[in-house]
Amino acid sequence: MPAVVVVGAQWGDEGKGKATDQLSSQVDYVVKFNGGNNAGHTVVVGEEKYALHLLPSGILSPGCTPVIGNGVVVDLEVLFAELEGLSARGVDVSRLLVSSSAHLIPSYNRTLDKVTERFLGKRQIGTTGRGIGPTYADKMARVGIRVQDIFDEKILRQKVEGALVQKNQLLLKVYNRRAVDVDEVTDELLAYAERLRPMVADTSLVLNQALDEGRTVVFEAGQAAMLDVDHGTYPFVTSSSATAGGACTGSGVGPTRIDRVVGVVKAYTTRVGEGPFPTELNDDAGERLRRVGGEYGTTTGRPRRCGWYDAVVARFASRVNGLTDLVLTKLDVLTGLEKIPVCVAYEVDGRRMDDMPPNQTDFHHARPVYEELDGWSEDISGAREFSDLPDAAQRYVLALEEMSGARISSIGVGPDRAATIVRHSLLD
Repeated sequence: MPAVVVVGAQWGDEGKGKATDQLSSQVDYVVKFNGGNNAGHTVVVGEEKYALHLLPSGILSPGCTPVIGNGVVVDLEVLFAELEGLSARGVDVSRLLVSSSAHLIPSYNRTLDKVTERFLGKRQIGTTGRGIGPTYADKMARVGIRVQDIFDEKILRQKVEGALVQKNQLLLKVYNRRAVDVDEVTDELLAYAERLRPMVADTSLVLNQALDEGRTVVFEAGQAAMLDVDHGTYPFVTSSSATAGGACTGSGVGPTRIDRVVGVVKAYTTRVGEGPFPTELNDDAGERLRRVGGEYGTTTGRPRRCGWYDAVVARFASRVNGLTDLVLTKLDVLTGLEKIPVCVAYEVDGRRMDDMPPNQTDFHHARPVYEELDGWSEDISGAREFSDLPDAAQRYVLALEEMSGARISSIGVGPDRAATIVRHSLLD
């Protein structure tokens, strides 16, 4: 039975939640391996719409065990609010496991995230202000607080005290804010200990044992390849590894155990926050994509920047992730367009580039080279077989497949869980 990694292959918001949700009804474990509550997944089940922020999509599938891996940063207030919200709607959340080695987001990192972003002025990155970046920085600086620390008050207090030595100096002398009290932070975190304790496990051991027993595990990325801290449009990126390699470091499962890597792409492109975006449309066409596609952030509510499909980005994501399959979402949003441009290459200072420019300056100045494909006017929301699609829609999918470096195995034709065309199984 396979271990499948699901990653975003653009700038996020591609529909990973729906893709993972569809798989989770057939698998035993769904693992979130990076990020925190800085990205949201929207999943529609029948008449019910769920907005998930920190929890893995598998939380919605009976019989599937959702796991928050060691690579995630956890805001305990958000975690329990989300669990309570789902419980109130009749969702069983009792199966959730949380890695004892995941890092916690203390309140002082949320404060630092917000004041630092404001301090940057015109150089703002577009952070969500939820403390994600500062918490990952603490992790690398070895002054972070892990889940396991809140079960030992003495260790927790020492770690909070050590972290605040420098942070209070920043808050007082650079940002003109009040110092943070050690006892206040310690008590705030300790208050969650007994509620959290039953969920905490050595999730690396649990997942490896599950694979040994022939169970199926899906690894779910937050964010996407173009926001990966190493491979994305740095510095306009997230603070964690959102590519397939992060599934291993963020879960404690080795790379030889991964069977398939699935990239999720929209039939067009969006991004939230600052940074270069070659196919961005600041016109009526971009506004149409935003309106018809409902392109507003699940977590932030911010309007997403919209543009045409970028095959250069898709090929890059295919390469750095080792994609075996693509899931194409929101094909229905393009219905009604007479012609649909697709970016097949970039022009940089008069030179054509078929692959991602190797430096930030070239990418910032890249201009899209478009090919136009025929559109269609027929309603495709009821299509369940590839042959049900109009000929022009079929040609569009096949053209994207040829350009993007991996086979398109699944096609989304509407927001509902069932509004999907499966061309190839992702679990064979």
